[in-house]
Amino acid sequence: MDPVSLQLGTSHLWSWLVRLLSKDPEWLNAKVKFFLPKMDLSSGDKAQDAAQGVILQLGRLHTQGRATWQAFIHCVCMELDVPLDLEVPLLSTWGHGDGFPSQLEPGEESQPASQLHHGLKRPYQSCGSSPRLKQCKNQQLELARRYLQLLKTSAQQRYGGGSPGPGQPLAFHQAYIPPILQWSRTTVPFHTQEGAALAEDGADVSIRDLFNTRADKGPRVTVLLGKAGMGKTTLAHRLCQRWADGQLDRFQALFLFEFRQLNLVTCLLTLPQLLFDLYVSPEAGSDSVFRYLEDNADRVLLIFDGLDQALHPHCSREKEGPEDPSPALALFSGLCRGTLLPGCWVLATSRPGKLPDCLPVEAATVHMWGFDRPRVEEYVGRVFSDPLWQEAALAELRESRPLQSMCAVPALCRVTCLCLHRLLPGSSPGQAAALLPTVTQNYVQMVATLGPRGCLPPESLLDLSEVALRGLETGKILFSLGDIHPSTMAFGAALGLLTSFCIFTGPGHQDTGYAFTHLSLQEFFAALYLMASPKVDKTALVGHVTLNSHWVLRTKARPGLLDHLPTFLAGLASCACRPFLSLVAQQDETWVSAKQAAVMQALRKLAARRLTGPKVVALCHCVGETQEPELASLVAQSLPCHLSFHNFPLTYTDLAALTNILGHRNAPIHLDFEGCPLEPHCPEALAGCKQVENLSFKSRKCGDAFAEALSKSLPTMGNLKKLGLSGSKITARGIGHLVPALRLCPQLEEVSFQDNQLKDWAVLNIVEVLPCLPRLQKLEEADLIFLLSPPTETAAELQGAPDLLGNAGQRKEAQGRSLTLRLQQCQLRVHDVQELIAQLQEGPRLDVVDLSGNQLDDEGCRLMAEAASQLRIARKLDLSDNGLSVDGVHCVLSAASTCETLAELHISLLHKTAVLTFAPEQDQQKGIWRRAALWVSLTPLMPSEPLLHPTRIRLTHCGLQAKHLEPLCRALRGSCHLSHLDFSGNALGDEGAAQLAQLLPGLGALQSLDLSENGLSLDAVLMLALCFATLQWLLHLDISSESQHVVLRGDRRGRDRLAGGSLPQFPAGAQFLAFGQRCVPRTFCLSQCQLEPLSLTRLCETLEKCPGPLEVKLSCEVLSDKSLETLLHHLPRLPQLRLLQLSQTSLSPKSPLLLADLFSLCPRVQKVDLRSLCHVTLHFKSSEEREGECCGRFTDCGLSQEHVEPLCWLLSKCEELNQLDLSANMLGDDGLQCLLECLPQLPISGSLDLSHNSISLESALGLVKTLPSCPRVREASVNLGSEQSFWMHFSRQEEAGKTLRLSQCSFGSEHVPRLAAGLNQSLKLTALTLSQCCLGLEQLTLLLRLLRWPVGLFSLRVEEPWVGKAGVLTLLEVCTQASGNVTEISISETQQQLCLQLEFPHQENPEAVALRLAHCDLGTHHNLLVWRLMETCARLRQLSLSQVNLCDTSSLLLQSLLQSLSELKTFRLTSSCVSSKGLAHVMSGLSHCHHLEELDLSNNRFGEEDTKVLMGVLEGMCRLKRLNLSHLPLGGAALAALTQGLGHMTLLQSLRLSHSQIRDIGAQHLAAVLSELTELRKIDLSGNGIGPAGGLRLAESLALCKHLEELMLGYNVLGNDTVLRLAQRLPHHLKVLHLPSSGLSLEGALILSQALDGCPYVEEISLAENSLAIGVPHFHQGLPLLRQIDLVSCEIDNHAAKPLAASLVLCPALEEILLSWNLLGDEAAAELAQVLPQMGRLKKMDLEKNRITACGAWLLVEGLAQGSGIQVIRLWNNPISPDVAQHLQSQEPRLDFAFFDKQPQPPRGS
Repeated sequence: MDPVSLQLGTSHLWSWLVRLLSKDPEWLNAKVKFFLPKMDLSSGDKAQDAAQGVILQLGRLHTQGRATWQAFIHCVCMELDVPLDLEVPLLSTWGHGDGFPSQLEPGEESQPASQLHHGLKRPYQSCGSSPRLKQCKNQQLELARRYLQLLKTSAQQRYGGGSPGPGQPLAFHQAYIPPILQWSRTTVPFHTQEGAALAEDGADVSIRDLFNTRADKGPRVTVLLGKAGMGKTTLAHRLCQRWADGQLDRFQALFLFEFRQLNLVTCLLTLPQLLFDLYVSPEAGSDSVFRYLEDNADRVLLIFDGLDQALHPHCSREKEGPEDPSPALALFSGLCRGTLLPGCWVLATSRPGKLPDCLPVEAATVHMWGFDRPRVEEYVGRVFSDPLWQEAALAELRESRPLQSMCAVPALCRVTCLCLHRLLPGSSPGQAAALLPTVTQNYVQMVATLGPRGCLPPESLLDLSEVALRGLETGKILFSLGDIHPSTMAFGAALGLLTSFCIFTGPGHQDTGYAFTHLSLQEFFAALYLMASPKVDKTALVGHVTLNSHWVLRTKARPGLLDHLPTFLAGLASCACRPFLSLVAQQDETWVSAKQAAVMQALRKLAARRLTGPKVVALCHCVGETQEPELASLVAQSLPCHLSFHNFPLTYTDLAALTNILGHRNAPIHLDFEGCPLEPHCPEALAGCKQVENLSFKSRKCGDAFAEALSKSLPTMGNLKKLGLSGSKITARGIGHLVPALRLCPQLEEVSFQDNQLKDWAVLNIVEVLPCLPRLQKLEEADLIFLLSPPTETAAELQGAPDLLGNAGQRKEAQGRSLTLRLQQCQLRVHDVQELIAQLQEGPRLDVVDLSGNQLDDEGCRLMAEAASQLRIARKLDLSDNGLSVDGVHCVLSAASTCETLAELHISLLHKTAVLTFAPEQDQQKGIWRRAALWVSLTPLMPSEPLLHPTRIRLTHCGLQAKHLEPLCRALRGSCHLSHLDFSGNALGDEGAAQLAQLLPGLGALQSLDLSENGLSLDAVLMLALCFATLQWLLHLDISSESQHVVLRGDRRGRDRLAGGSLPQFPAGAQFLAFGQRCVPRTFCLSQCQLEPLSLTRLCETLEKCPGPLEVKLSCEVLSDKSLETLLHHLPRLPQLRLLQLSQTSLSPKSPLLLADLFSLCPRVQKVDLRSLCHVTLHFKSSEEREGECCGRFTDCGLSQEHVEPLCWLLSKCEELNQLDLSANMLGDDGLQCLLECLPQLPISGSLDLSHNSISLESALGLVKTLPSCPRVREASVNLGSEQSFWMHFSRQEEAGKTLRLSQCSFGSEHVPRLAAGLNQSLKLTALTLSQCCLGLEQLTLLLRLLRWPVGLFSLRVEEPWVGKAGVLTLLEVCTQASGNVTEISISETQQQLCLQLEFPHQENPEAVALRLAHCDLGTHHNLLVWRLMETCARLRQLSLSQVNLCDTSSLLLQSLLQSLSELKTFRLTSSCVSSKGLAHVMSGLSHCHHLEELDLSNNRFGEEDTKVLMGVLEGMCRLKRLNLSHLPLGGAALAALTQGLGHMTLLQSLRLSHSQIRDIGAQHLAAVLSELTELRKIDLSGNGIGPAGGLRLAESLALCKHLEELMLGYNVLGNDTVLRLAQRLPHHLKVLHLPSSGLSLEGALILSQALDGCPYVEEISLAENSLAIGVPHFHQGLPLLRQIDLVSCEIDNHAAKPLAASLVLCPALEEILLSWNLLGDEAAAELAQVLPQMGRLKKMDLEKNRITACGAWLLVEGLAQGSGIQVIRLWNNPISPDVAQHLQSQEPRLDFAFFDKQPQPPRGS
């Protein structure tokens, strides 16, 4: 008997096992090879017969240790046909740890090299450990020869005995197709004399090209870059195999290292140790062999696989020689830089990313791109040897685009072929491909087909998945035997999912390592574990659904291992994977669906973000894997219209994923690829993509192969208008492929081939295509740019052609074209003009005529200007640099003014400019006027004001003087529609300004007049100001003395802004034209001037004559007190003044007092705003306005104690001061005390701000002491932290109660008595909040003891960190120290808050006294505390515990306390942690509170038993008025008990059961009892899964609740029938109606709005997240009290805007309108803007995530200009660029474009 069987003591089993394995020796050899990858099976002792061979192999397996033997036994039982009566004893005896004899356990340790490396038997030696004697050359050569043969023999053994994996045909193992290789970068030239071509960017590479002979000197380093699955590792091993077969004969030695294995070597190595101890060791003479390798380094190739996985950074200092020990990466660095083994060849493979610094800059880079279609078909042909199956497999591939996309990745191509090999037999054509639509389902099918005997053990799958995830999370892709359970190892080996190999952990240390056959397979199993394991909750699952940006590749040296994990998670979230997940998880499909839904929701959130190009590609992969059309459509619509991809590699698979998503998009899209390394055949993935309108590639990697692939897709992209292939390497060969394709793209409008390698004849080939492209407008080639006609025509640009018409053939071709004619510097003179005009009149329509740089002089320019209207010039006539003089200016102006299509005339003699610009003709104007229609509809035109284009006349820098004005203006009177006149940069002077003021009325209604840089004085400025009275159109006069800026502006109508194509640049603070006939203020701006008293007097006297309303804005460097007094003295004489502003003007410290006196000096002053003594704004009331409140702001003005009394005396003369702001001054404690003493004489009715005045704790204590002397103060707030604030709020009459809040005041023990003394004197102080005031437990106890009032209620709120940690027991103990009765207690540990209400004087409750006597045993601390609480809290009416951790001791105390609280009305225990025992204590105590009116137990985690206890207590609470059990799961029994208890609560007014899972059955239970709740006013049943059945019953019962005011039924799928029933009998007193996400449709919404129309009490409506579309509320009577309407995410578009706006205006009390996440555009914005002025109480309008552009936003600005009281309009995530948004916000700060709501909060109490 075999010794092993004797040791095992199981001879029967051993004999049977030997007989079984003797029948299948090949299977046994494969398993021994798997578990012992380095063992040479042929070198052992030859067995006498088969049985002896099996025994020998079993012995080898057994000596490896327990884990290996157990895994092997599991393989036997799993893969071979083992009878059940033998399988059970096999597994029970040897399949577990206890069956392995202890004396064999040492065999589990690592074996020495002589045992593990049977193919290379030698005792272990380190080549660098001992010196050797110098050997002769012949001996050295012999040793080297033997070693080189040993290397080759080892490689032949490694690759020669391979066998296919489980379930794979032999062809799978033999099939190898080289992937696409492409040069990316190389700087060392090839030797051309040997026939090798120069390696350029984008050149294709064969495997042999990788090692073409290059320069003799320098390192020969090549880096092979490829994404995961492209076949980098396979290629590395293929090179080894070809070398072993003698095909790479240029190399004598080849070494292959994998960094995933080198990472396990933690010790330092020399190069000989790396080569010999970690690869193949010489039998002898290590030093001699290494010297030979050094001498012949040019014939040595070292391959390093997985450079991106290198862990250990190399040392900073360079190693000089081979004997210096270094980390593995440092040795790699030395080899690359040539300091080690100089002259050797190095090939490294890596994923794309930041390559290590150790690589030399001259290293060649090769991209590995996987398979194109011919390679895929060749691979399939090799895999399927049978011609019939081969043709069937190819047919499946050709008909399925998903399969084509997947097979572009070699690793996936292998998986696909494996699946097809199993699926094709027995399936009809197309059926197999239908089962493989995604990568994930490919892997699912692969695992299913590999399953032994057709079944998959779920436990093994889950165990293997856990190993995969644990490895990825820890960065491990190599596993040892101890990392994987034997049964799991056997499962992975049986299915071919795991592979094994020998690994070296250091010199002399070997072990067997295991890994998944591919990294993507490990990621798949990791995703499977996340989806199927019950240990992974939804939060952890969603945390892995992320998009890794590829930008980190530029900075991150080691990419992560989880790149494809989100893709596999998305794939497993597909409905098709649900049965597989249910099998693996051993759960029902409902459980699986919940996890899948979490992943889908995470993807939806990602789709809503603005993503960079790499993340867009990653998201497209994920969404494609889900096979959810709805999600794909969401992503497609969320993509920006211009999608850019910059500087990261893209493959065919990436573009296929993008194309798949774009197929769900409705709108066109622009794709821009710049600097991206692109797979040569990737454009084929764009075939059939109709959504792409603009396609641009700019990359040196795009060559002729790329152009050939693109030519196959172009004809199928039917909506492509612009194609760009610039900056590429396309030659004539590539153009030869593109030209036929372009002929099939008649819709193209623009094509660019700039910066390519094109010769002249290639350019001519492109030009020949022009007749086939009728819509082409622009063609760019090299240095030539062809500008062609509009889309319906064709044209070519003529560069100075002498004969415009040409021959008849050209005339025919040019018929209907509009050309650009440039005759620049052609020496044309006056006598050429007539002939030129004649030819132009006979010629075609022209877009631009450029005659600049000729010698036409005044007369020639005049003739051209006169003829312009007859020449059919569409856009521009350029007469620049033609010798025009000052006299000629008048001639050209007179001639051009008669042209009806003239849009602008610009003449500048200084710059030699003379350009006439023309407006588009009528049919071209239609689009422009359509843009302007919105604006015009809001600014009604007068009958005499036709809608025509404005004309701009710019005569700048022409040397014009006053004498020239009269003839110019005479010519201008004949100008059509003159709107803008620019005389800047001339020499008009004051005389010209005076003359112009008289001539202006004759020029009609201008929109602007620019007189800048004309030498005007202040006298001229004042003269122009008088034009306010004579020119009705003049609204704004803007003058800057220093810069000579003088501009008169009128109304900038919206049509001009839009027609001009750009947004108007309004000055800061400008007001806009209102809708209708609103009177717009006139603005006079004077800046950068000296404002002396005399000048100000003259200015004010002039302004007195100007009509109003008037705004004056002045700015000067310094304004003296005398000047300021002069200005203020004239203000009462300016009744039309609405605003006076002094900006960027230095004022004296006395100015605050002068301005404060203005309230009494000029009663019309409404607001004085002085900031930093350099900015003053005065607001005035109009004479029509009633007397109102005043406001004073004197911030950062240096006010100190000495200013307080005079300032208060001046302000006391003001009749009513609403707000006074003295913040950011220097009052200090003394100044503040002085101000508090003066407070009674100040008529403040609103607020006083004293923040940032350098006050201390003394001021806070002083405030407490002063409060009794300030009867009208109702609230005060002091914060002494970094954001120091001091606010006081007043009322008009004496306040009965005051509130004080002190924050961060750092009270010490010595301050508490002073604080208590002050509080005891402030008898009208009803509430005190102490927030983060360093008030400890002892200080709080002392304060409660000292606080004594004669009579009244006092509320104390303490917010300190220790409150959250003290516990309920300690806080209740604090309450016992109060001197008065504690009537309310509120504790929140999370908010770190304790609130008490005290009642003085202390009174006894007779019932409490009796109960207290029952606890007279004071022997324990607990009873003593209960006794004290009963005494202090005898009159407790409210006890609130929120977010507390209630221990059993605390709950027992509460039980005793509650039993004594006979007056308790309210009890709240919310969001807290309490045990079942503790809850029983609390409920027991509550059962004695017979007067309880409110019970709130929401947001607690109660079990089923806890709920039963609760329901038992509820039955006795007959006086309950308010009950809140939200977020408590109410099962059937609990619900029945609840409804039974509710039947007794006849006084119940509020019932909240939201998110309690009551569903339809619960709704029906409630409906049965609602009729008995006659006093019910509020009910909340949101989020309860109630459907139409339960909803109808509820609607019927709710109609009986006559007093119902608040109804909340949102997040239930109620449907239209329920809403119809509700609408028929709405409660008369209804105030709040919430129906968000209730399944409402258009019909239901309309019925509901009809029912609500006219309801007199409704204050709040929410219909959010319903598909309303045009079914928005339509009101005819309106809702008089409606304050808020929520229509978020209701699919409302422009069609519904008009009725919606009309309905909103019928709700005069509206304060908040929520319309975010809808489809509203500019038309909707126009409608809303019109009604804004009519909504006087509106505070907020939310328009986030709509489709409003800059035009719509400007309309809203116009609406706000009406003086609406709205505080904010939210416009985040609308299609408005950041620059435009910033400009809009500068004009109107109430527009908010930020992600977070930045709405300014009004001061407390305002």
